[in-house]
Amino acid sequence: MILFSSWKGEVVDNRGKTPEEALEPKAIRLPEEFFKGEKIKAFFGWDGIVIRDPSVDLLEMAWRYGEALAKESCGKCTPCGFGTRIVREILEGMVKGEAGPEYLKVLRDLCHFIKDSSRCSIGQTGPVPILHLIQYFGKELEERISSKRPPSGGRYRYKVTAPCLNACPANLDIPRYVEEIREGRYEESLETIRRGVCLPGTLGRVCVRPCEANCRRALVDGPIAIRLLKRFVADYRRERALRTQVEERERSGKRVAVIGAGPAGLACAYYLAVKGHDVVIFERHDSPGGMAFFGIPSYRLPRDVLLEEVDWIRKHGVEIRFGVTVGKDVTLSDLLKEFDAVFIGVGAQGSGRLGVEGEDKGYRGLIPGVEYLHDVNREVDPYPEGKRVVVVGGGNVAMDCVRASFRIGKEDVHLVYRRSRAEMPADPEEVKDAEEEGVQFHFLCNPKRIIAEDGKVVAVELIRMELGEPDESGRRRPIPVPGSEFVIETDILVPAVGQVVDISFIRPEDGIEVTRRNTIIVDPETLQTTREGVFAAGDCVTGPDVLVRAIAGGRKAADRIDRFLRGEPLGATEAEKFQEFFSAIGVFDPEEKVGVPGGMERREPEKLDPERRKRTFEEVEKGFGPQEALQEASRCLKCYRIGMIAY
Repeated sequence: MILFSSWKGEVVDNRGKTPEEALEPKAIRLPEEFFKGEKIKAFFGWDGIVIRDPSVDLLEMAWRYGEALAKESCGKCTPCGFGTRIVREILEGMVKGEAGPEYLKVLRDLCHFIKDSSRCSIGQTGPVPILHLIQYFGKELEERISSKRPPSGGRYRYKVTAPCLNACPANLDIPRYVEEIREGRYEESLETIRRGVCLPGTLGRVCVRPCEANCRRALVDGPIAIRLLKRFVADYRRERALRTQVEERERSGKRVAVIGAGPAGLACAYYLAVKGHDVVIFERHDSPGGMAFFGIPSYRLPRDVLLEEVDWIRKHGVEIRFGVTVGKDVTLSDLLKEFDAVFIGVGAQGSGRLGVEGEDKGYRGLIPGVEYLHDVNREVDPYPEGKRVVVVGGGNVAMDCVRASFRIGKEDVHLVYRRSRAEMPADPEEVKDAEEEGVQFHFLCNPKRIIAEDGKVVAVELIRMELGEPDESGRRRPIPVPGSEFVIETDILVPAVGQVVDISFIRPEDGIEVTRRNTIIVDPETLQTTREGVFAAGDCVTGPDVLVRAIAGGRKAADRIDRFLRGEPLGATEAEKFQEFFSAIGVFDPEEKVGVPGGMERREPEKLDPERRKRTFEEVEKGFGPQEALQEASRCLKCYRIGMIAY
């Protein structure tokens, strides 16, 4: 039962009520536990206070919160920098019996001043819990202060977050690296980024930007171009051959084998190397990068950008052995004999099936999406005699297939998607670019039959769809419309309806359990498989997912493997638990009225003309220069906020 909540302006006061009479807050769902067995008794945060346990010493918690507020203030504006220190001192005096109840008015007025005068969200939201405490628990505070009772010695944890930071799978400190760009500290900005992701130039081009969807600036005049700012500092270093310093530990003498040189494997290897371990990656292909190399066309991600970032990882001591297929050239058991731990980071490089008539006939011109991209990304036409292409799917792989088709000389390119445009999982920017380049879209349609003559694809029969009730994905389920069939003539049909993971190298005797979806079972907190010393992350665990989440999984696995090698507990970190906690209560409020005047519109990058770019693999997007980056970084509202729990 929640005793009291003032979250987001919704006041729920259950003091003096029985559990049957108590009301549940609608504005927040406070989790029961933090770590297992740690009951959350109260929460102070940017939108108010939530109290579950009446035994919490609210004055002491306010003091500890005030300490956190003063510590996290950057001090760049006087109201927050000096004001939060005075708040801390007043609260400390109250707890220690050195300041009486009369200081509550001083405290309230000071908190209002800080809230109304500060430049960033630490100062603008930080005083809110203290103000709510004074407003709703003033009498109790007066009695507590007057009693001069010693501190209760409660237990508290706090963490700084931000809407963009919380949305990022890698938990990047986005406000920090954006501010460092604004201040011209580009090398420091890149170091901040590299602490969270090891492929900044790659992500700066192809990340799907969940952070931008949670940007408070979007509620004013458009989100910050976070991805492009990341690209800017990575390119700035490349173009000027600057070196970034990464602190390395002494060598541990431990060796780790990594299976797969894709994003998850590269991230795991890099973060293990900087922790002092010797790492060898086993890669079956002759190039590193996994789907980032073979699945993303060079007009979006130039090969030299990715390969230079891989070389930078190798300079930290990571060895990559190409042309080695685990399961054929070496077994998992062989690796465990030679290495102290093994990480599996293979990606989803197989293609899903359409499940339609004619798919199993072996027709020429029927080319799975991932296979199609493997050829196209080598600038090889997989079917030169065909000039008409139909791609089926609505994700980024489908977008890459249709856009790349023009670049290898195809003339008539169609995309078929069974839902509406609003339900497409593809990046909206990619959809817009595809339209500009001349791709013809057919929404609410689905293949029913492949039509062939003399063993070659000549057309595909489609049926129109309508949207029914939502399915397990939350999107409305497409339902065929009887009698609505029609035909599109084509030479090439490319199914891009999903990817599958190949983990056939895992044998029963390896002791690693897998799911019915052909993914590896791991402990979600430790990322260890059912075989001790073997860890996994990325697509082989989650199924097909975005690049940034694979990198985040690889970095998390590196932390767990490091602790495994050092004989330390493998459980979730406090930062990870706070990430879960903040995600549960919600950090971004799309209904918030942000009190900031608009007028500083988001800067968009220069792009090649559609007619020119559709016939070349030259990079389409040109990125920012220093002046554009400065202007864009200056739009950031620096939306840090503090959350503290009592447990």
